[in-house]
Amino acid sequence: MSNIIPAENIVSKIYFFRGVKVMLDRDLAELYCVETRVLNQAVQRNFDRFPSDFMFQLSNEEFDNLKSQFVTSSWGGIRKLPFVFTEQGVSMLSSVLNSKRAIQVNIQIMRTFSKLRQMLSTHEELKKKIESMEKKYDSQFRMVFDAIKDLITEELKPKRKIGFERKNKKVK
Repeated sequence: MSNIIPAENIVSKIYFFRGVKVMLDRDLAELYCVETRVLNQAVQRNFDRFPSDFMFQLSNEEFDNLKSQFVTSSWGGIRKLPFVFTEQGVSMLSSVLNSKRAIQVNIQIMRTFSKLRQMLSTHEELKKKIESMEKKYDSQFRMVFDAIKDLITEELKPKRKIGFERKNKKVK
């Protein structure tokens, strides 16, 4: 089966909120080739299928943080805060939307989430191997091990906001 959507397109639409990887309702709607309101209506009609660990709505602060990550805003006239779906919520969407495209897209999204999990576990394994090597060798290599650790953990650190804050000054 050929991929109808490149994996890179899916990965670029996965965000990290409240300690879990999620996808925005509008990004999922785009992947499924439906309007966001149609996707949200289908979810609302089947609300019992989406407990809080499958789907939640972003807070104002979370949404502002998300918008600030984009240089050129394409968020237009959004009146409601977006819903985000965890991996389980995305899986549930295929039964709610019930189209061939939804099923194919969901299969690709599930594979992408799985690959991300594998990559993260590989990082953990690498970190454990480095720590065990540290114990075997003396302090001569401490600096090398510290540099490698910094490179691995740098990805996990929260990123700073880009840009600057403008202070309001009164002009005479």
